[in-house]
Amino acid sequence: MTTLTKAPADLNPRTKHYEFLGPPGALAITIGVPTMTYALYFGCSEHTGGCPPPIDTALIIDTISDLSWWKGLWDTQATLAYLAWYAFVVVAWLILPGDWVNGIPMRNGLTKKYKINAFSTMLLTLGVTAGVIYRDGPQPLTFIYEHWIGLVTASILMSVVQGLGCYLASFRSGALLALGGNSGNPIYDFYIGRELNPSIGSFDLKSFNELRPGLILWMLIDIGMACEQAVRRGGIEKITDSMWLVLAFQGWYVVDALYNEPAILTTMDITTDGFGFMLAVGDLAWVPFVYSLQARYLVFNQIELGPIYTALILAVNLLGYYIFRAANGEKNDFRNGRNPKNLQYMTTEKGTKLLTSGWWGRSRHPNYMGDIIMALAWSLPTGFTTPITYFYVVYFAVLLIHRERRDDEACEKKYGKDWQKYRQIVPWRIIPYVY
Repeated sequence: MTTLTKAPADLNPRTKHYEFLGPPGALAITIGVPTMTYALYFGCSEHTGGCPPPIDTALIIDTISDLSWWKGLWDTQATLAYLAWYAFVVVAWLILPGDWVNGIPMRNGLTKKYKINAFSTMLLTLGVTAGVIYRDGPQPLTFIYEHWIGLVTASILMSVVQGLGCYLASFRSGALLALGGNSGNPIYDFYIGRELNPSIGSFDLKSFNELRPGLILWMLIDIGMACEQAVRRGGIEKITDSMWLVLAFQGWYVVDALYNEPAILTTMDITTDGFGFMLAVGDLAWVPFVYSLQARYLVFNQIELGPIYTALILAVNLLGYYIFRAANGEKNDFRNGRNPKNLQYMTTEKGTKLLTSGWWGRSRHPNYMGDIIMALAWSLPTGFTTPITYFYVVYFAVLLIHRERRDDEACEKKYGKDWQKYRQIVPWRIIPYVY
């Protein structure tokens, strides 16, 4: 590792630009994300009367005014199970072998090393899960469905503890802060993330949370929902084709992300954003418990699609995955000095090369287009009787549009007039001729 080349005051300048409408917006999202995670359960559940249930404002007010309802959000058994799960993935990170890969050099002149073993952690998890199902049948995995709210509460509490702990730890001497998380406002900095890479020794909390405890849990939850449906229908062989599609689509997405773990080291989450409540609650609560909405819905609305609709939905997902993987493949090849397709590019005054052909000539974020198409495919197996199961598509599109705007703003600051020229060559942001 290289030596420190800048004074601390130069490394950690005061943040002068707010995102998310500043502290009020940060506070609203800090409250809103956990609230929405609960709302998507109570608004789409057989236990509350459907998806959505009949709306009775007076009943809702009476319910949330009752202290016993709030106590019902806590589930000791679920909390212990969640803590055991988190401990399991930490131990797996520690003991499973994995290559140590360099990240992007940081502005203090140092380069962090990251242990790459998320994929093997997933394989270990699936092996244990398969062993449990083989020995005891699908019944043990129904715990997830039966203790859903308690598990949600545990994940949110873990997010709060990590967000607050990292915020307080960021005030220690020598901490490298995120350029966007040092505003001096505690609400905003707690939310956005004040420290860039909080670590305990070689254990980097941000990159760990990005892929392991939430993403693998998402797959495990989907399997749990299939097991719940299997118990209700009388066997694993009776699981519906719609449930199998959701398991296959979302499971493959998780497998792909974990297999390509080094790719996250160049993302904004790792290189730019601090680790605070925003990333913690997104990784630990939002991803596993919101992204699995379709699988949970299919537990109590068991849909048989038939071969034709199954094939059509499969084609939509494959199209999205092809665009996603092809676009990322072009980008990764180009970043690593390879250009097998002889793609065209422009060179900026800084010497950076920007692709202007192939998928990256069609739009500035073609990988996001693939993501959105796949998101649609994940919701199609739930049919069209409720809009709630399509929440993920709308949310994900909004998320990607916001991320694209952030990236565009950062690139304009970095490249100046070269970026304006690039936008003239590649005018479409995500979807050609649409946006």
